[in-house]
Amino acid sequence: MNSNKFDRSSERGGAGVKFLIVFVLIILAGNAGVNYIPVAYNGASFRQEMDTAVVKGMATSGRLKPADVVSDYLRRAATDNDLPVDAFVEVKDNGKYVQAIASYSVDVNILPFGIYKYKYQFDHTAVPTGFLTKQ
Repeated sequence: MNSNKFDRSSERGGAGVKFLIVFVLIILAGNAGVNYIPVAYNGASFRQEMDTAVVKGMATSGRLKPADVVSDYLRRAATDNDLPVDAFVEVKDNGKYVQAIASYSVDVNILPFGIYKYKYQFDHTAVPTGFLTKQ
């Protein structure tokens, strides 16, 4: 009764190796998520703040200049969303509307120990839309 269909010596130890590989991949994916998600969230939040700022600038009345209102709002939003100090933020007053332009890049460690860094690029131009731009 020494047949090959009951010989399972080649199957021994396979589960431990597979578990270790899956565990390492889960740890690497978790590390990438922990480092990337906050940067992407801050970028999306700042994009929304830019859109809100230009609408607030268009709705400004009285002695306040719309470009100044947008600049102040974006300055506060930049510190709240942890933008880098070298971020380019510009506010233009085009007569009919206010336009905000922002651009920056952040290096994100995807793999531990700086093995692979992803360059997160943010570039957005916010212009008001809707009933405020119609005349």
